Amino acid sequence: MTHKLSQDTSATAETVNTIDDLTKLANYSFMDTLNCDPDAKENGIDYAPRQVFSGHYVTVKPTPIENPEYVVHSNSLFRDLGFADSMAQSADFMNMFSGDLSNVPAPMSKLGWASGYALSIFGTEYIQQCPFKTGNGYGDGRAMSVFEAVIKGKRWEMQLKGGGRTPYCRGADGRAVLRSSVREFLAQEHMHALGVPTSRSLSLYVSKTETVKRPWYSEGSRSQDPDRMITEAVAISTRVASSFIRVGQLELFGRRARKQEHPQAMAELEQLVLHLIDREYADVIDSQLSINDKVLLLATEFRHRLTSLVANWIRVGYCQGNFNSDNCAAGGFTLDYGPFGFCDVFNPQYQPWTGGGQHFAFLNQGVAAERNFLMFCTALSPLLVSTPVDLEQLQQLVNGFSSEIQTKMQQMWAAKLGLNTFNASLLTELETLMMQTPVDYTLFFRELSALPVNIAPLKKSFYQDLQHAPEGFEQRWSAWLNQWQSLLDCTADSDVDVSSGESADAKNNVNSAQPRTREEIIKQMTLVNPKYTLREWLLVPAYNQASEGNYSLVRELQAVMTQPYAEQPQEVEDKFYRLKASEFFAIGGLSHLSCSS
Repeated sequence: MTHKLSQDTSATAETVNTIDDLTKLANYSFMDTLNCDPDAKENGIDYAPRQVFSGHYVTVKPTPIENPEYVVHSNSLFRDLGFADSMAQSADFMNMFSGDLSNVPAPMSKLGWASGYALSIFGTEYIQQCPFKTGNGYGDGRAMSVFEAVIKGKRWEMQLKGGGRTPYCRGADGRAVLRSSVREFLAQEHMHALGVPTSRSLSLYVSKTETVKRPWYSEGSRSQDPDRMITEAVAISTRVASSFIRVGQLELFGRRARKQEHPQAMAELEQLVLHLIDREYADVIDSQLSINDKVLLLATEFRHRLTSLVANWIRVGYCQGNFNSDNCAAGGFTLDYGPFGFCDVFNPQYQPWTGGGQHFAFLNQGVAAERNFLMFCTALSPLLVSTPVDLEQLQQLVNGFSSEIQTKMQQMWAAKLGLNTFNASLLTELETLMMQTPVDYTLFFRELSALPVNIAPLKKSFYQDLQHAPEGFEQRWSAWLNQWQSLLDCTADSDVDVSSGESADAKNNVNSAQPRTREEIIKQMTLVNPKYTLREWLLVPAYNQASEGNYSLVRELQAVMTQPYAEQPQEVEDKFYRLKASEFFAIGGLSHLSCSS
């Protein structure tokens, strides 16, 4: 069955109380408008690694976890979707989102779907990770989408993580463990609350009986890599997004088209690109345009989103850790929370993942994004190959990436500092002081948001007493603060769009606004600089308690981290707004982690 993709089919404002209510909203555009692998099994029992040569997806039957138990759901996303909170613990909902589709009512699909994609690391194409060394066996190894719907006029796709093996599993078990599932569940909702574009968390269920073995760290281990095997409970989290199309997915079809690997290669690339536009960019790309114009507009809009996304990551202290092209959403939002981390000590080279290298370090994420954008445009280029002038325009978009992200970063730093205009020398001196002191990234900018008259309040964010700093360092801090205050005094009001990192002045060139009051500056800065970020040393006790069947700390973290800009009661502040303890530094699983999940 095929249908024209729309944004209003089955839309409703009514509360969804049951799976039967949800069924009425089903609208499987990905499976209906794109091509299924011709070798897919009709019953979805397709669990052995194999090559998938064509088609945009493989239908797969999820493998339910044994004896699922409710851990947590997102009250916020349920509210956005119009879902009753009670549904999260209903038997039908739990079954479906713990991997059992066998009893879902029609027209819901009893099969999920998994997609293949290519891999590029920092702009270099790889096929070695494919077990067949061809690139045809790499993709969703344990992630599979199980539902797509239009709800309140917006299209949503729901994807299980840890739902069992697929043809792309590369010999792995297709499972996710509770530890990694708790991390991703909390991180997605935290990032949404921070105003950073992201996939969302729907629900999390854990098996009371099924376990797997994973490499992880001994308590107190200072090893870079896990030093033992541990037994962990399996879990399934459901993540939700407008689509799950990745840059790597476009690359796979771009490579096939470029190499003419099969007769339909170019057509399948065009189909996927048009589907991406319908899913993610329909509001800015006119459906009546030519394919060439659509491709160029797509690249332009993706560049806008990707540059804003990375500026937002830096704003909140987030490091993706593993920013390969297959972990980069073509919709321009954060996707795949694996070895991520939030900065404690400010360090431009901060990298939580031991296998990541400095190319994905905190302040190098803009360069990594530029490489992903290059691979995105390379994937689109076969569609323009017959029109050299359009290919040249695409190349100019690649060439202009660094300038656009520099502008976004400058706007972001100005906003974090409460300034209307970026001041390079002020930031350079601040970065030097923060590294040499050293300073907690989140605490420092939040304390600065209160507009201190001297450096005393800022010392709450210092990991070292200034008495132990080089001679004259306290004077340098005071001089920096005085310079910053003088710039604040002469700045004009600027409405900062936290979601895009762009200021109103940058958009409208407005230079005649009235000077701001102290209260206005504080308000603006506290909406840019979060009070709470999801540090690893906060996550560890939460998932450790959860492994013993106690989910209270997971739910407490959810409550705090979904209000990251808010002032909260003193007992919450004492618990979550503090420096990282000295004994946590250099500890595996607390200061650094592997990709084991």
